[in-house]
Amino acid sequence: MTYRDVASKQVLIWAGTAVGARTPVAMAPLALVFLVRERPGGYSLGALLAAAYVIGEIVGAPVLGLRLRPGRARAHLAAGLATGAAGFAGLGMFPDAHPAVLAVLAFVAGAAPAAATGGLRTLLTHLVPERSAAQALSVESMVTAAVWALSPAAVAGLALGVAPGVPLRLAAALMASSVAALWLLPAAWGTDGRSDTPLARVLAGAWPVYVTGAASLTLLGLSELVLPALLEQRGIGVGWSGPLLTGMAVGGGLGAFLHGLRGWPGRLRTHSLVLTTGMACCVTLAALIPRTAGIASALVVGGMLQSAAMLTRNLSLREALPSRAHAAGYSVMYAAAGAGYAATGSLAGALLRVVAPSTAVLAGVGVTLVLSGIGWWGERRRAGRSAEAFGDAGAPGFAGGGAEGPAVGGRGDTERCL
Repeated sequence: MTYRDVASKQVLIWAGTAVGARTPVAMAPLALVFLVRERPGGYSLGALLAAAYVIGEIVGAPVLGLRLRPGRARAHLAAGLATGAAGFAGLGMFPDAHPAVLAVLAFVAGAAPAAATGGLRTLLTHLVPERSAAQALSVESMVTAAVWALSPAAVAGLALGVAPGVPLRLAAALMASSVAALWLLPAAWGTDGRSDTPLARVLAGAWPVYVTGAASLTLLGLSELVLPALLEQRGIGVGWSGPLLTGMAVGGGLGAFLHGLRGWPGRLRTHSLVLTTGMACCVTLAALIPRTAGIASALVVGGMLQSAAMLTRNLSLREALPSRAHAAGYSVMYAAAGAGYAATGSLAGALLRVVAPSTAVLAGVGVTLVLSGIGWWGERRRAGRSAEAFGDAGAPGFAGGGAEGPAVGGRGDTERCL
């Protein structure tokens, strides 16, 4: 297995589109803090605006993802991204507006383009042969890692060196450019297909994949949010948090690249459990190691494992859902990951009031391992039920998926090697 099938002009155009659509997402939370930090109570207001943005993503991803139709994909994605660009532009152009107005704009900027992640991911896998889906998703992870590695420095530099609203204006321009780039890509990725099973029910059946996906992002959020306090506890300058998180993002890109170089034996649910457990060990080491170099090494390796774990989740979702539900499923996964990230922030904030940062990290690791175990159990149970249904029916498609095969888990326990 190589990246040869992924090296095409269409995939290159897709990568440019994805950078334009996802860089604003990576910039938004920090850019919102810098936008209002010089106002009275600026940091608190910035945190509230960032929360409004994340809530918008959590709400918008499943709601709009359910409405995303393969036959009219480009029109749906363009409308969402254009509205998101307008939200970012409003924030950048009117930084002195009333906080309520800024909160509404932040919510719109988060909600309107929230289905784009799932839509673009589905489109990418249709630009390459089926056998190269894992490599295509690895490329997506590498693009995302690069965006998240560069965005914080760009936001800080522009906000402090030029003007607080400039990062959000840049975000608006980048998202608008992704709308234009969509017209260089296919208008659709197939037909809607027909099934007697409601789409919401189909998506609900894949709940174990969402749980394990959220568990993986919970660890990432824990690392990002508690790291400054952890460094201070160790007597290390908090200024190291930026380079350390950049190293973690670079590790994520490297992990995605290495994961796509070959096939890996075993079931996807087992891969996910092993990788998430490995990342939990790395985050635990980062919480206990007293030296900067040790913390950096643990975070880089943890980033590599986390990226590979999310790849297995995306591949598991492809197997658990019929093709008509892929974009909506990815959007629900995005919302679940955002909810996990937000819950981690709340948990970390509450724990840091009463315990040391290292203890807060260990508590978060425990929650992640519990979620991973629940997700693994759910996938195993679902696979067993699918296998029983297949045996009882004596033919594929017994679970009521209509022309597309089983609605949920219809490929049973045949999780192929990556």
